[in-house]
Amino acid sequence: MSEIQNKVVIITGASSGLGEATARRLAKGGAKLMLAARREDRLKELADDINKAGGTAKYQLTDVTDRSQVEALAKATHQAYGQIDVLVNNAGLMPLSPLAALKVDEWDKMIDVNIKGVLYGVAAVLPIMKQQKSGHIINLSSVAGHQVFPSGVVYCATKFAVKAISEGIRLEGNGEIRSTNISPGAVDTELTSTISHEESAKNADQMYGVAIDADAIARAIAYAIEQPSDVDINEMIIRPTKQEL
Repeated sequence: MSEIQNKVVIITGASSGLGEATARRLAKGGAKLMLAARREDRLKELADDINKAGGTAKYQLTDVTDRSQVEALAKATHQAYGQIDVLVNNAGLMPLSPLAALKVDEWDKMIDVNIKGVLYGVAAVLPIMKQQKSGHIINLSSVAGHQVFPSGVVYCATKFAVKAISEGIRLEGNGEIRSTNISPGAVDTELTSTISHEESAKNADQMYGVAIDADAIARAIAYAIEQPSDVDINEMIIRPTKQEL
């Protein structure tokens, strides 16, 4: 039996892109899913698809910048399935722009979603995982969490933070909580859709011309989850073969 079978998995940002691809792949492996995002129509459609195909999925409307909503997500998952085995902290934003453009509102949004959203997820599931003496937190960082590039300064800072949080979870996990930091390169998702700075958007479109399918990252997440409990896949960087950054 696969290690994924019957694992209870929360996926944030599940309404599209990496989150949706991960949900579909884990459902095929027999995981019990709680899908979270802000777009109910997308969540309902995905959950219906999974359930009709013989999988198990529920959903909860969740804005990861609202701690009370993230706490409610964890509570609903625990009530529905009796445990929480994996949290996939996938929700994220990437509105690139040079610092001199002073898009401070966008900086705030990135910090709220990419850092605080991840931490709220950790805070919501950690007590349950500690009580279970088992659990796995998978954070989606980025190649931008390893290298800073022009117009990506604040985004890179948030993804460096995610990498640090992931390592902190590992160090404090007491051999019970597994931690995986996954750093994708260019992936075919809606991530570039939030870029309002015209030149940055053009540069991103050029870089994303080599983007790989979201299922490439879903396969990596499944690989980390399916390892036996004494194996912790801590770090993966996954790029298109043609990507330089």
